[in-house]
Parts: sequence; structure tokens; C-alpha cells
Amino acid sequence: MSQITGRPDDGGARTDARDRLLGAAVEAFAARGFHGTTTRDIAAAAGMSPAALYVHHRSKEDLLFLISRSGHEATLQLVLDALASSEDPVEQLVAVVRAFTAHHARGHTRARIVNYELSALSVEHLGEIATLRRAIERHVRELVESGVAAGVFRTPDPRMTALALLSLGVDVARWYRDEGEWTPEEIAEHYCGLALRMVGR
Repeated sequence: MSQITGRPDDGGARTDARDRLLGAAVEAFAARGFHGTTTRDIAAAAGMSPAALYVHHRSKEDLLFLISRSGHEATLQLVLDALASSEDPVEQLVAVVRAFTAHHARGHTRARIVNYELSALSVEHLGEIATLRRAIERHVRELVESGVAAGVFRTPDPRMTALALLSLGVDVARWYRDEGEWTPEEIAEHYCGLALRMVGR
């Protein structure tokens, strides 16, 4: 039997360290805000030295960008999945609002950072996030427009209505708490009713 020699691959350890730092950054940014958080705060929460942070991430802003990008990519994907669940605009709208709202309630800590710390991003990184946000908005706007064209929605300004629907779901992250009165599912169902009334259904 041949013997394998050499050092084991430490890729898993590097990934674990990166993930620990990202998780620590989420908690720190949520508690103190981006500008109130130091790299030392993040490293300490991850159980690492401040110098170790720079082994895995270029800067505090880079951590914020990675958190924001992954959050927006996940949101875009859930919108696409909800749209693909039906060809009927009413069913699509309910699916989108249900998934979007529950997502922002369940992941409220991360969602607050993703949506309310954008001004701290570099110009280049903000541009990438803006592209993802425009894609999300475009899909919801096109959904509302398709409902109007089919005669099942009545709203004079589909774009403004789409923005209002998205704002309604995003804002859940601002006030939702795990120990609160309503579950994410209960809020999502209530918001589906609100959304249908907003589009004049």
C-alpha cells in the first residue's frame, strides 16, 4: 500500500477562519454599526488576533462587502425561485412577498447590515451591490407590470408600487426580533394580503 506524505490540505481551516470572521463581523456591525466597529472587535469575537483578520480579508470594508454581496445574491435568487413557481401574476406576487418577507425576518440581523450600511462601501463595491439591487427591483417591477397587462392588478405606477413592496419587506429586518409576538411566517402571510391590496387586487 502506498503511503501519502506531505502536509494535509489546510483549505478547510482557512474557510472556517474566514467564515468565523464573517460571522463575527455580522454580530459586531449589527451591535455597533460599521463605523463603530474596529477590526480588533471582529477578531476578538472570532477568537483570533487582529493580525489574523488581514490574513483572510483585506479590510473591514471588504468584510462588509462580502456580507452585503452574499445577502443580495441570496435575495435575488429567492425572488427568481418564487417567480418560477407559477406563471400566474397573482400567485407569483404572493410567492415573492412570502419568501422575501420571511427571509428578512429570519435573517434580520444580517439583513439590517446588508440594507442599512451601504454608505460605508467603497465606490467599486457599492456599484456591484447596486447592480444586484437593480436586478431585484426589475424583476418585481416586471411582475407588477405583467399583472397590470393581464388585467389582474390595478396600479397607475408599477415601478413605484414595486419599490413600495420591496421596502415593506426590507423594513421587517429593522423591527423584527426573535422574541417578538409574530413568527416570520405569520408576518409573511399578513404582508401577502397587504401586497395584493397595494396592487389593486
